Amino acid sequence: MLQIPARQNRRRIYLMRHGAVSYFDGETGRPVLPEQVDLNHEGRAQARAAGEAFAAAGVRFDRVIVSGLPRTLQTAQRVLQHSGQAGLAPQIWPEWQEIRGGRLSEIDDAQLEQAFTGLQRSPVDEAQRFLNGECIGELLDRVLGGVRRLRADPDWDCALLVLHGVVNAAILSHAISGGQRLMLGGWVQSPACINVLDLGDAPGDWLLRATNLAPLQGLHAQDRATTMEALYAQYLDYRNRRRR
Repeated sequence: MLQIPARQNRRRIYLMRHGAVSYFDGETGRPVLPEQVDLNHEGRAQARAAGEAFAAAGVRFDRVIVSGLPRTLQTAQRVLQHSGQAGLAPQIWPEWQEIRGGRLSEIDDAQLEQAFTGLQRSPVDEAQRFLNGECIGELLDRVLGGVRRLRADPDWDCALLVLHGVVNAAILSHAISGGQRLMLGGWVQSPACINVLDLGDAPGDWLLRATNLAPLQGLHAQDRATTMEALYAQYLDYRNRRRR
């Protein structure tokens, strides 16, 4: 007689990207420092919608983790407020900050598009740098260190992680590959999107239940460009303004 398998002891992760921000000033077109940018009006509405979606589903968190950059903390605070869990204080894990870019002015024109959009193409080599800054290997070192830290902590069952597009892509790539160290391109992470992951006891025991759920965007009917493609277009517009 076949034995009924024991119930798997999996924990739940709701992995979010922060809400929308404006990386370029609306009046001057000048870039805003990524370390300082705040949620814009749309981003605040997205975070509220995510919180309301969690409330409607009866989701309760016992751990909330952000990268420490203002846009992740602001998103988490609004999600908690509108899910009825405002008393839960987010923890800051700096190892999950977004991949760090370099100086845009130092990138040759011929390499500019690749610098903005190169991380979208699978597989992504660990030597690939983001905007002449941090490389994928360096990102994986710290992001996967954070995953190991979270896995080793037994004192949570349902965690909300509010992080960044490329950081989320690293975690999702790790999860769907059964715990491997790699970065797959092509992940789309819309502002304030929600990914649903279950984490088991074994290193390779991951289940991806949903990805890129955006409460205000439904079926993404109007979306065709990625965030980095949009930012590349905005940067070109800024450079053209400066040259006039």
